[in-house]
Amino acid sequence: MRIGLFLVAAGFPGREPGRVLAEAVELVVAAEEAGFDDAWIAEHHFMTYGVCPSAITLAAVAAGRTARIGLGTAVSVLSTWHPVALAEQAAMLHHLSGGRFTLGVGRGGPWVDLEVFGIGLERFERGFGESLDVLVKALSGDRVSADGEFFRFREVAMVPAATMRPVVACTSEATLALAAARGLPMLLGMHVDDRERAAAVAAYEELRGEPETGHVAAAVGHVADSTRRAVRELTEAMPRWLEPGLAGYVPVDGRGRARRDVGAYVDFLTRVHPVGSADHCAEAILRTAEATGVRHLILMVEGLGEHRRVLETVRRLGAEVLPRVRKAEAPPREREHERW
Repeated sequence: MRIGLFLVAAGFPGREPGRVLAEAVELVVAAEEAGFDDAWIAEHHFMTYGVCPSAITLAAVAAGRTARIGLGTAVSVLSTWHPVALAEQAAMLHHLSGGRFTLGVGRGGPWVDLEVFGIGLERFERGFGESLDVLVKALSGDRVSADGEFFRFREVAMVPAATMRPVVACTSEATLALAAARGLPMLLGMHVDDRERAAAVAAYEELRGEPETGHVAAAVGHVADSTRRAVRELTEAMPRWLEPGLAGYVPVDGRGRARRDVGAYVDFLTRVHPVGSADHCAEAILRTAEATGVRHLILMVEGLGEHRRVLETVRRLGAEVLPRVRKAEAPPREREHERW
C-alpha cells in the first residue's frame, strides 16, 4: 500500500492563515521523515475550512523542502482554472520535483468562487468534461488545441511539456463516468465509507471494462494510546473547526444549502476511519484496502487543530502504524524472518 497525508490547511478559530500554511509545509517535511509515501494538499477559496487557495503553489514550496516524498493536489479545482494554465503549472512542478508530483483535480461546487473568478455556473454544470479533455491533452504531449463550447484556441506548444495522468475527485455518478471514460484514477473523499468506496470502484470498473490500480482514498487519521482517547480528542476538537469552516461554502446564486450536522459527521469520521490505537488504525487501513481494492490511502491529520499535537500524530503514525501495515502486507517468508 501507499499511505500519505491529506492536508486541508485547516483554519481553526484564532489561527493566522499564513502560519497555518507554513505549518502545512512543516507537516510535509515531518511526513517525509516519518516514512509516509506522499502528501496531498487541498485547495479552497474564501473560507476557513481550508486556507490554501492554491494547492499547486503549496506543493511547490513543499517540494523545495523535501527530497523523497511524493506530492499531490487533492484537489486543484478545475472549474476555476484554465486547464492549460493548470497543466503548465503541473508540468513545471513535475520537472522541478524530479517527477514526484501528481495532479489531482475536481469539479468543485456551485460556490461563490465561480462568481468571483468570472467562471459562471455553465462551465461548472456542463463544462467539466471539456475542461478535463483539454487538461489531459495538455499533459499528454507537446502541443494542444481546443474547439469546444468553453475553450477555443489554435494549436500551441506546451513549454515545458510533461506526460502526466491526473487523478479525478469523484463525488457523483456523472464525474465517476467522466473519469472512467478517460481512464483516469479516482480520488474518493473521506465523507464516504468502505461500502460506498467499493461501490464506486465497482461502477468504475463496469464502465471502464477493466480494473484500475491508481485510485486514491482520503480518510481521517489519528492515533492515541487507546481508541477511546483518540475518538474523544477528535470529538472535542474538530467541531471548533468544522462549524465555522463548513459555513464558508456560500452558493453562487443564492440557492439554499443543506447544513451538515457537525456532531453526526464527526461521529461518522471517527467510526469509519483510522482513528484509535496503533493496532486499531492499522487494522482500519488494511480493512479499507481489502474491502475496496484501493491501495493508496491519504490521511487527514489536522483534526486536533494544535500544530504541536498534529506533528506528534504524524510521527506516531509513522512510528507505530505504518510498520504494522507494512508488516501485515509482507509475504509470509519475510514475516517469518522478522520473528527470528
